[in-house]
Amino acid sequence: MSIPPLTASCPRNLSFRQYVDIHTSSAEANVSGNQGSNEPQSSQMWHSPFSLTSRDTALTFIPPKHLWSRLDHLRALYDKAYPEWPPHINLVYPFVKPEELAVKLIEVGVFPHKRDNTIYLCDGDADRRESLDGLRRTVLDSLGVEGVSETGKGYKMHLTMAQTEDVHSAAHRFLVDKIGLVPAVEWTAGELAVLVRERAAHGGSAMRLWGTVGLEDGRIERLERVGVFYQGVMDKLKDEEEEVGEMAEKDQLLSGLPYYYEEETQRWVPFRPSGLETEEEEEERSALVVASYNVLAEFEWPPSDARYPLVVKNILAENAAADVLVLQEVTDGFLSYLLSNEQIRDAYPFCSHGPPDQDDIEPLPSFLNIVVLSKIVFDWEYVSFHRKHKGSVVARFKHIGRPEGDKLLPVILTSVHLSHGLTDGAVAAKMTDIKQITRYLSETYPGHPWILAGDFNMTTSSVSIDAALRNKTISDLTARHLAKLDELFTEAKLVDAWRTSIAAGNESDDDHLAAGEQGATWDPTANVMAAAMTAAGGNTRPQRYDRILVRGESLLEASKFNMFGFLAEQGQESQTFASDHWGVRCIMKIGGFSNKADQPSKEVANLIVPVHLEKASPTLAQPGRVETALLQLGVIPSDEEAAKRKEAMDLLRSVILDTSAADTTGRAQPAVVIVPVGSYALDVWTSSSDIDVLCVGPFSASTFFALASQRLRKAAAQGVKILRRVRAQTGTMLELEVQGIKMDLQYCPATSVAERWPDVLRTPPSDPVWYLSAQTLSKLKAIRDFDYLRRSLQDLPTFRLAHRFIKAWANGIQISILVARVHKLLTHQPGESISPEDLLTTFFNHYAKFPWSTHLAFDPFFHRTRLPYTRTPREPLAILGYFPPSLNTALAASVPSTRTLASEFLRASESLAAAPSWEAFLSASTCNATTDFLAAHKSYAKIDVQYWGLSLSRGAQFLGWVESRCVMLLVDLHRRAPGLFVRMWPARFVERQQLVGLAHSDQQQQEEEEKEERDFRGCYLVGLDKGRPDMRKEDLKMALGALQTALGRFEAQIRGDVRYFDSRSCWLSAAVVNRAELGQLKVDRREWGECTPGDEELDEEEELTGWCGADEENAEFTVTGNDDDKKKKGAGRRPIAAVDLRPDKTKKFRTAADAMNRIRWDPQLDSSDYVVGYEDRFLGVQEKELEAWKSEQTDEEFIPQHRILYFRRKSDGRTMWDRRTRFDELFGNGS
Repeated sequence: MSIPPLTASCPRNLSFRQYVDIHTSSAEANVSGNQGSNEPQSSQMWHSPFSLTSRDTALTFIPPKHLWSRLDHLRALYDKAYPEWPPHINLVYPFVKPEELAVKLIEVGVFPHKRDNTIYLCDGDADRRESLDGLRRTVLDSLGVEGVSETGKGYKMHLTMAQTEDVHSAAHRFLVDKIGLVPAVEWTAGELAVLVRERAAHGGSAMRLWGTVGLEDGRIERLERVGVFYQGVMDKLKDEEEEVGEMAEKDQLLSGLPYYYEEETQRWVPFRPSGLETEEEEEERSALVVASYNVLAEFEWPPSDARYPLVVKNILAENAAADVLVLQEVTDGFLSYLLSNEQIRDAYPFCSHGPPDQDDIEPLPSFLNIVVLSKIVFDWEYVSFHRKHKGSVVARFKHIGRPEGDKLLPVILTSVHLSHGLTDGAVAAKMTDIKQITRYLSETYPGHPWILAGDFNMTTSSVSIDAALRNKTISDLTARHLAKLDELFTEAKLVDAWRTSIAAGNESDDDHLAAGEQGATWDPTANVMAAAMTAAGGNTRPQRYDRILVRGESLLEASKFNMFGFLAEQGQESQTFASDHWGVRCIMKIGGFSNKADQPSKEVANLIVPVHLEKASPTLAQPGRVETALLQLGVIPSDEEAAKRKEAMDLLRSVILDTSAADTTGRAQPAVVIVPVGSYALDVWTSSSDIDVLCVGPFSASTFFALASQRLRKAAAQGVKILRRVRAQTGTMLELEVQGIKMDLQYCPATSVAERWPDVLRTPPSDPVWYLSAQTLSKLKAIRDFDYLRRSLQDLPTFRLAHRFIKAWANGIQISILVARVHKLLTHQPGESISPEDLLTTFFNHYAKFPWSTHLAFDPFFHRTRLPYTRTPREPLAILGYFPPSLNTALAASVPSTRTLASEFLRASESLAAAPSWEAFLSASTCNATTDFLAAHKSYAKIDVQYWGLSLSRGAQFLGWVESRCVMLLVDLHRRAPGLFVRMWPARFVERQQLVGLAHSDQQQQEEEEKEERDFRGCYLVGLDKGRPDMRKEDLKMALGALQTALGRFEAQIRGDVRYFDSRSCWLSAAVVNRAELGQLKVDRREWGECTPGDEELDEEEELTGWCGADEENAEFTVTGNDDDKKKKGAGRRPIAAVDLRPDKTKKFRTAADAMNRIRWDPQLDSSDYVVGYEDRFLGVQEKELEAWKSEQTDEEFIPQHRILYFRRKSDGRTMWDRRTRFDELFGNGS
């Protein structure tokens, strides 16, 4: 029977059975002549069998609309029924009332037919399939269909995805594999859909939604109008103009935002649109580098990944380094391999598509795909051409563009891979595609700068074209069309970067080649891979297929052009290249700036010491020489070392977080972040480097270290060992050894930061989340600085090589800041990319001439508007970091150490000019430095230390305490004896054993070694010289007296600290000695003992910062001691009377540290307008300018924060914060 259409007189909420009963009754009445009765007949009429032969109706499951895109991006290309059907699973006719059914499409299957094959997705769970089969049997039984069991034999629940011709072909197997990568599609079916076929007047047809059947109540919901699934699909068959609408819908399926790699989850995730608005650290560029590379897909099944490492090596090569990389012929397997490479992720943080092997990411739409990788954030859309699987990825870079009025016209990068072949049809397709994309750009992005890059597959060799004409492969008309293709680009005002390079004389024009073969990027005469593609005959001449075209719009100008992809592997007979194409790269000058406000202001520009590029000498300039030198010297770690450190880091994270316990309890865990910082995080570590680890969480420091120590001790069987506890101004630190890897573990209590991790790193410094104490900010500074550096450096591989080299030359200086500053200033200059060899040469020459005494070293692309720092006369060296609280990272530097730094830079610059190789430069620097120091001075301040106790952990603590105080000794020496030049060697020395007479026996040698292990002794040396050659004897005598005083004070300070110094097992002395009294010394490389867990209790963080230095935000997480302990800690301190006058006593009263940080770092507050009221121990209440307030405990004028009474605003005399009355207007709790 046929189901009549819905009429206006039919109630919409009518059950399907009632609806069928009514119409079947009407039909019987008509047959029997009973025309006037509309009452239903007996229930036996319902059991009359229905005809199931009509193909014009269907009962289906339809997935929820939000899941369609996951299926349709492949169905649109491979399923010929896509315009007619939505994603569906056929059942039969409706009318059942079972419970909801769960459906999960996760398995791939194939229906073989006589002429083709159907590839489908189905549910792999037997129970769910049985439920669905039961539903189908119920429906058939309800409809009175006889022979249900026989009818159901051939039924297979499935969702059609594609059709193929040959089940044994490679194309079929590739497609089955691709559909198998579709993430699981899972939903609970709540209704069935009734579909009817709608036939168009011109002959086409499509299935439409007639109504739905609810599975819970069995009621029918019928549409007043037949529902349309894909708008415009039917009309496209009638009118060619409607084809644009159909293509636009396909474009929407294939377009989107890029993916980026999230370090915390170690997964690729979609980049949120909000990120486009908050990327305020995006730097201005004077050049934009774009590269394009056809990586050559594998066409045979099963595909081989043998070439993948070589392809990646060519992409990461120096001559391929780019801001944006466009790849063609990318397959699912290659993209998964590419994005798993850490170097690729560092070089290109953003990618248009995610790795298909990740379980929540769809496979690439086609077999051959275009993929865009970038270090600049972008969004993109896909524009389809007239042929299936052909289109363009159009990327928009919103931070780079041409200003027009009050808006910015972003740069548009269009990537293409046109049809291959030299036939009439292929040439016509290329012409159509070029016209379509240029028309699309003209209509959609008028006035925008354009870049058109990719594999155009345009035959350029005149020899090939003449041969095709002779062989009648192409017609004369096609030959004329081929010649006019370049005219299409000219009409669109697109300039060929290669031709611009030829005109500028940057590339030689080979006269021996035929016309159109110059600049070939596909050359079977030179590339074995290209020659293999022509083995069956055909095109054997060089062709310039790959191009980069630029329409600058007064913003972009092509300045440099080069090809890459020449790195090869040596085979038995010839070299094997990574691809059959060479890659192309273009460096474009940016003539205007997308945002003038982002450029350094005039005030900042006047403070910049300009950096001029210094080319490496011919003996050092060969590409790759720096990397080779570092490999030979063992500075660059091996892949095995990297894997071992990653394993150790993962183990430490799992031990501290106790992930196994968290998994079993199932309870929500507090937000605790564990991240590496320092050299390991920046990937500039060496084999001798330890790993600095920072934990951020909601607990107090004492709670964290108590819990962490307990868990670390339990993990001893896994290779985890606590070596030593170190207390410093920044708090407690644990020195660990995890599977043989040394680690330094620190903790920062900051609840809001941990809860918003890692997005919090992108928030501006003015965000309230950063209104933290100076101590907390100092702990977070390392990770904030590292995150900014990694995002802002344009060429991370070059930076890392230079960093490792300089660290091998001399450790202990602010390498990251100094290298990044030179690197950025060079890369922002127009011209070609900077090689590691040129960067290092420029680095040493620049800082050899740097005026340290008068100028600051800083990053002008971070401090753009003004320098939030005023250098005092007492600071001989100023190297500014990025984030507060301490901007000057060289506060501990003295005049002598600054003088040493300048002299070493000058010495390195001179040595580099004469060095025959980079290896020789490093070897000379490292081997002779210690010897030169021991011979450079006539007198030395010698600090002798000795430990003979039984507890090696106490010896390690004693030694660590002495070393931590040596910096203060240098500061004291400079303050008391400014006329002396002092230089401390950053290592411990021991006496060389003089072998006199006969050699010791093995037993004697063993006894000596055992004694040496029990009795630690060594010394530290400070070289002494006159501050100036004409220093008078009287001044020298006074300086020596002051020197003796400083050494005596240092001795007394060390011996007076009973926590670390025990006269029964420790000894220390400091004295001035002559060079001859040093004896034979060598550097002591021994480890002085290990810390035994439980030897000492951890001090609470508050002990280091006074009453107000702790983070009060996390007070509820702290472990409180007994009352007696609290009384002891408070003994001897004079209490301050406090009366709580706050109107809202439920709000927390913020500390003096919080108030001071708010005034200092809030851009809306002027710190110069505030004074600090504090209690002097002798004079009572005093006031001091806030800007003159010293927060460093090592400063002579340091005043503990618990003495601060109030903060007053000078302009109106208003008190903004008062401890005594607990008044706080800074944080909104004033009266």
